[in-house]
Amino acid sequence: MFPTPHAAHRRAALLLAFCALLWSIAGVVTRQLDAAGGFEITFWRGLFCALSMLAILGWQQRGNPFAPVREMGWPGLFSGAMWGVMFTCFMLALTRTSVANTLLVLSVAPLLAALLGRIVLGTRVSGTTAFAILAAGTGIGWMVREGVSVDGPAGMAIALAVPVASAINIVTLKRLHAQVDLAPAVLVGAILCCIATAPLAWPFGASARDLALLALLGAVQLAIPCFLMIRAVRQLAPHEVALIGLLEVVLGPIWAWLGAGEAMSAATIQGGLLVLAALVGDTLLGRRALPTAQAATQPAGLH
Repeated sequence: MFPTPHAAHRRAALLLAFCALLWSIAGVVTRQLDAAGGFEITFWRGLFCALSMLAILGWQQRGNPFAPVREMGWPGLFSGAMWGVMFTCFMLALTRTSVANTLLVLSVAPLLAALLGRIVLGTRVSGTTAFAILAAGTGIGWMVREGVSVDGPAGMAIALAVPVASAINIVTLKRLHAQVDLAPAVLVGAILCCIATAPLAWPFGASARDLALLALLGAVQLAIPCFLMIRAVRQLAPHEVALIGLLEVVLGPIWAWLGAGEAMSAATIQGGLLVLAALVGDTLLGRRALPTAQAATQPAGLH
């Protein structure tokens, strides 16, 4: 018996929330590193993500991980380029502006995804969801308000590439994923990230302990959630994907508090609660009929 559209939508939303949970551990894990920093973290994380994706695709294809890479063609290469931009530009932005400025720029992701989804896919945004997007953006703005400044405009411009690439990638996945298996695009993105950051990361200074932690980041914080996200995208609208993805920003400070002893300010707690309220409100109040086309068969390789 096939799940109803509402049940499939709910499961996809929960799966994406789990992905955001895994994405959010980046901060607390990097706090445990001994010597690696900056672009070296990005390089090793990308390398271990690529190795993890090779293992996942090899398991899927029974020993031939490059077959689906060839089969996805130019759409997969384009999606891979967007993954590469996201993997790289976040760290590059942090070297040129503050964390608060970077997170504030990232908060526009749901709005950009909604606009691009409307233009390319004709996806409509309900009033409830539009309010949730506004409330979530306000919540993140409140979380980082004490650290926001006019310094580092170049870093903020680079940070803007992350939500732009994310919106383009989400719409690409949504439009083509029924015909093309785009999971291998994560592998392409990780390889491009390694190529872009290797010159900036040299000379390497990571210890053996650092490499173990960076392997954890590459596999658990990047490869697995990005792979699972591709499975969830089919049942969710572009703006829903970006909105749920903001959970990463909310959960990150909680992990840093629990695992690294970093204090959370009142603004961080208040803004995080507003983001959570927006997500829950959109889930409970924004339920609407979903097209039965979403129950179509999953593409080969993603079962």
